[in-house]
Amino acid sequence: MPRVKRGVTARKKHKKILKRTEGHWGARHKLIKTARESMMHALRYSYRDRRNRKRDMRQLWITRINAASRMYGIKYSDLIHGLALAQVDVDRKILADLAVTDLAAFGALAKAARAALDQQKA
Repeated sequence: MPRVKRGVTARKKHKKILKRTEGHWGARHKLIKTARESMMHALRYSYRDRRNRKRDMRQLWITRINAASRMYGIKYSDLIHGLALAQVDVDRKILADLAVTDLAAFGALAKAARAALDQQKA
């Protein structure tokens, strides 16, 4: 089997790692070993935080919906339950957007939820 010189392949791998670690601090974007370690940590963090971003956004939407619903005298949980009873299929992302941009439309949904709750109690 012939001898293989790995200079080109190794350089290509190293350049790929150094390209991904641009902007990292100090040796973490200059030296191969530390750059590789920095890249692996960064990839792990980005994977984890893509999932955490979904959690954070849902939490923000719920906070916004709750604040807007209390302006109409109804709690968040009652609003969601009332919308389910009224068979209004609007997700939290859209509700939060309505709460911020179109308060009148959100108020109409809150009134529909309250009517459905009142009808269930009666």
